[in-house]
Amino acid sequence: MAELLPQELRILVAVAEAGGFTAAAAVLGLTQSAVSHAVRGSEAKLGAVLFERGRTGASPTPAGERAVGHARRILRLHEVMGAEARGAGRAGDPATLDGVLRIAAFRSAALHLLPPALERLTARHPGVRPEVRVVRELGAGTAGEVAAGRADLGIATLGGGQDLPPGLLAGVLLEEAYALVHPAGHPDPRALPLLDWDENCGSYTRAWWQEQDWIPRATVKAEDDGMVLTMVGRGLGMAILPELSLREADGAVDITGLGLAGPVRQVGYVTTPESAATLMVRALIRELRSATA
Repeated sequence: MAELLPQELRILVAVAEAGGFTAAAAVLGLTQSAVSHAVRGSEAKLGAVLFERGRTGASPTPAGERAVGHARRILRLHEVMGAEARGAGRAGDPATLDGVLRIAAFRSAALHLLPPALERLTARHPGVRPEVRVVRELGAGTAGEVAAGRADLGIATLGGGQDLPPGLLAGVLLEEAYALVHPAGHPDPRALPLLDWDENCGSYTRAWWQEQDWIPRATVKAEDDGMVLTMVGRGLGMAILPELSLREADGAVDITGLGLAGPVRQVGYVTTPESAATLMVRALIRELRSATA
């Protein structure tokens, strides 16, 4: 099978992100026919149809999604290779880091887990420029961003019955327990309605919840865990939240532990084998481990 050239990879990514051949051509400064010809050539080389063509544009097929993800990751490696080579050449030290580091994280991890690690990382390597995207842990979540080549590393919830996309590596950074949070001073918090949010990792708590006859069905759904915490503080109900989410708690709420048998979830990093070998990702993982030790 013939290999795709870097320009062909860029065109595949541009078509996927722009949503069509004409729009991708405008982004790349090419003609529409040149983009169309390149995509047909890539499909011939790979032996698969990569895009569904239509009047409104083009969208990746399942094979196209995989191909575009690989294309992003390969192009990213080209960037990192150049940055690491230039850093070593300037300083004479292979540990000199320079360039953009792309990170995807769910909300509470981006608020509480990443900042201390990034503070130490950028203090040691001022040339590192972190780009953090907050991604909801729904569907593919942060691991999906890594698989799609849009992030070098993701902070994700691990386990809980959800499999990682194929070909990714993961490591546990911490385990956090869930707790009951309720309005401060409420005489009977278990009588309150349950507040929840779509992103809550129900797979971690489902079996435990089924054994608790005092937990009602959720009657209020909020956008995220921060909103749940605010609503609890306003006296609108009680909630079961993990420790990272509860770091934002104030005097408006009380927190009650759920005991040794209570649910626990794992939070960790997700990356690709090729990114795991790069200096910036390795340095970030070290700082994350240090921050959670």
